[in-house]
Amino acid sequence: MTNLVRDWMSSPVVVVDPDSSVSHALTLMRRRNIHSVVVDISEKNPAYGIVTTTDIRDKIVLAGRNPAETTVREIMSGPIVTGRAEWTLVDCSRLMQERKIRHLPIADEHGTLIGLISATDIFMAAEEQGWIEE
Repeated sequence: MTNLVRDWMSSPVVVVDPDSSVSHALTLMRRRNIHSVVVDISEKNPAYGIVTTTDIRDKIVLAGRNPAETTVREIMSGPIVTGRAEWTLVDCSRLMQERKIRHLPIADEHGTLIGLISATDIFMAAEEQGWIEE
């Protein structure tokens, strides 16, 4: 196994519509045991947002909002940056640290989503094989 993003990212990506309720996003996240969903905000060119468990904690629970009456668009972060499958985990980690993010959608050369990598995925790579930069 290598230290490339493609070898550690999750795929397929769970994507929701920006007008979906936060309740819908919560259900998807719980049932699939994931900590984020990507929001497709594309019009002509691929563009994405993201909703994470942190967003739900801070923008729904702490704010006392009803997730059934709140749309994903209202609490998502975006547009967001995407990474590339051919990057090393070091490159990916550097970008995630600079942007202070824990989840990075991965896109191909056309901007189409092909995966998602999280800080947890990177931790698992370090645990399983150590950290040797290629």
